[in-house]
Amino acid sequence: QVQLVESGGGLVQAGGSLRLSCVASGRAFNNYAMGWFRQAPGKEREFVAGISWSGADTYYADFVKGRFTISRDNAKNTVYLQMNSLTPEDTAVYYCAARAGYESTWSTLSRSANFGSWGQGTQVTVSS
Repeated sequence: QVQLVESGGGLVQAGGSLRLSCVASGRAFNNYAMGWFRQAPGKEREFVAGISWSGADTYYADFVKGRFTISRDNAKNTVYLQMNSLTPEDTAVYYCAARAGYESTWSTLSRSANFGSWGQGTQVTVSS
């Protein structure tokens, strides 16, 4: 297992941007595919974006395509989520997750049950 710590959340006005970071420790980071999920009050946790161990493959939920970008720096054990054109509907706690192994397909990375390690979450609040 890896330990994950997210940062970068906060309060931003609609139309603004934030960059979330997730630092991993404990195991070889490049053995893990990574994902970002979010959970709004009263709603289930939902997939936001995923990235393969090498960074070559990325996947996005339809509602963030063209606005969010997931990336990773294996030398820094860090995965990022750049969020642009934020709307109040993006308000949620954002979680970083890690999945051991090299399988990185949409069906694998879009399901929270396929991830074994989770961060504590970082709050993102978008005001109108």
